[in-house]
Amino acid sequence: MKENHVVTECAVFVGVSLDGFIARSNGDLDWLMGEGGGDSAEYGYNEFIADIDAIVMGRNTFEKVVTFSKWYYGNKRVVVLSNHPLDLSLSRTHGGVVEVMAGSPAAIVSKLAASGAGRLYVDGGITIQQFLRAGLVHRLIISRLPVLIGNGIPLFGSLQLDIRLNHIATRTYPGGMVQSEYRIVS
Repeated sequence: MKENHVVTECAVFVGVSLDGFIARSNGDLDWLMGEGGGDSAEYGYNEFIADIDAIVMGRNTFEKVVTFSKWYYGNKRVVVLSNHPLDLSLSRTHGGVVEVMAGSPAAIVSKLAASGAGRLYVDGGITIQQFLRAGLVHRLIISRLPVLIGNGIPLFGSLQLDIRLNHIATRTYPGGMVQSEYRIVS
């Protein structure tokens, strides 16, 4: 009997300030919702999320997104990475399907693949950086907004080796947002 093998692809879809930050130092995203931010559906997010089996995010990102008036993940499976208990009740009020996992990025991907999740959306600064360092990210979609915030949480952190990228496409939008898509060179 042939073993059912799921090939897992990890993708990042993220907004950054022009100076490379995904949030202010305190986690605030007010700059993201301003001019040039608009409705994420206009910028390919709905098409992207439709092809995703599960979202993997860190605890800090989860604690931020549950404060939004809208749950942007629909009924997709959301896996929050944490070694500590979390209050998941707020996500349920939005209709979220959320669970907590702990472990290395490779262990998380392996567990999700074993459950049939072949396409993962990796979200949150620390989580994105950990998955990149582990060589698990395959695709990056980065939306650069026309705002400088001066300091905050960077999208990219230190790397032991260079990560080469193939440019797939770049799109510009009214308001000055520029969105680029890349594939990691294996």
